[in-house]
Amino acid sequence: MDIGELVDTDQKKTHSPEFSVGDTVRVHQRIAEGDRERVQVFEGIVLRRRGGGTNETFTVRRISFGEGVERIFPLRSPRIEKIEIVRYGKVRRSKLYYLRKRVGKSVRVKRGMGPRETRASNSESG
Repeated sequence: MDIGELVDTDQKKTHSPEFSVGDTVRVHQRIAEGDRERVQVFEGIVLRRRGGGTNETFTVRRISFGEGVERIFPLRSPRIEKIEIVRYGKVRRSKLYYLRKRVGKSVRVKRGMGPRETRASNSESG
């Protein structure tokens, strides 16, 4: 085991939920303001996931006051308190960059059935 793998196993969070591109998530992030800390919530659609191990990141997009806002979050960051899944989405692409050009109701994504493992196990048994 090299030093990179050792650091990866030491830093990994084990409680991140299973979510994918197209899902609507609510990310609770700790923000330091002076000597205080508070939790800020950012809710939006996951546009992409990239990387692996401790370097894995995901991009979340939402519309705020008519303007599109995107944030990139490191998945294994100790600053992320929790990730809630608001709605599962059903998409056929791995990156949803086309949503950047859309406004209003055309930004919506079809509803999914649930976590990815549930869908895979249901289709195999039937």
